[in-house]
Amino acid sequence: MTDLTKTFAALSDATRLSMVERLMDQGELPAGTLVDGFDISAPAVSRHLKVLREAGLVEQRSEGTHRYYSVRPESMRRIANWTIDHSAFWQQSLDRLDDLLALDPEEDT
Repeated sequence: MTDLTKTFAALSDATRLSMVERLMDQGELPAGTLVDGFDISAPAVSRHLKVLREAGLVEQRSEGTHRYYSVRPESMRRIANWTIDHSAFWQQSLDRLDDLLALDPEEDT
């Protein structure tokens, strides 16, 4: 499984996607704070965070007995680059389709 495949697989879960979005909006947060706002248990949050860590989306920092999580910017950059690369592909394909549809069907080709 490629890194990007792991990334998208991890983000395919709504809870994990919400966690990443929250970390992007609010910055580094303690694990206990991430539990708030989700209707799941603390162990379930830990399992989700493990998946996100293993996919390279978040990193964990320990300070005493506390665990802090933040989004890894390079993982977001990989997603953005992939999206931009594929956006260009689809735009070119749609442009070719527009050109084809603009051809006069009465004209000899």
